[in-house]
Amino acid sequence: MDAIEVAVLAYDGMTALDAVGPAQVLAAVPGVRLRWVAATPGARRTDCGMAVVADHALAAVPFPDVVLVPGGVDVRPVARDEPVLAWLRSAHARTRWTTSVCTGALVLAAAGLLRGVRATTHWLALDALARHGAVPVRERVVEDGKVMTAAGVSAGIDMALRLAERLAGRDAAEAAQLAIEYDPDPPFTAGSPRTARPAIVARARRALTGSRGDA
Repeated sequence: MDAIEVAVLAYDGMTALDAVGPAQVLAAVPGVRLRWVAATPGARRTDCGMAVVADHALAAVPFPDVVLVPGGVDVRPVARDEPVLAWLRSAHARTRWTTSVCTGALVLAAAGLLRGVRATTHWLALDALARHGAVPVRERVVEDGKVMTAAGVSAGIDMALRLAERLAGRDAAEAAQLAIEYDPDPPFTAGSPRTARPAIVARARRALTGSRGDA
């Protein structure tokens, strides 16, 4: 199997699990080569304080097979970074898949890649997605053409497993799932605004509103 180059965009303030969750899945897929990229190589600090090292400048990975854009609490700086947006537009023209997790969809939208495209993002950011011309869909993973988007944070793992199937077949995707022992059994039914108690939805909204910036 030919190598499959997956470029993961790193930037200060990104949510760690948005990037690391899908990367862990895809690293278990035969033939996948992860490339952590940024405007300039170096460490980027995530919103939980951990550092992720981008080994490659954007210019060094111009045409990856897959682009993965993680989200963050406030994606406005990266969504206004024209060199990043220009790279996304150029790379997207030749990708097999262009993907995002959580508010990473707002970065794709800021690059003009989601106009008229069905896409999802964090439940609090769906209206912002619509303002960029995307067609917001309240689903965990959404495919439209070669664009694949995931809802909030943990949905990136589900998205990566679906992407693994598209890239390498179901057996490879299932083996990747087993390798990371992804067999969710959450203690609460509070993982979606549709299932969480109203008081919990309100509490989460208060915690996030004002800090989760629209792109």
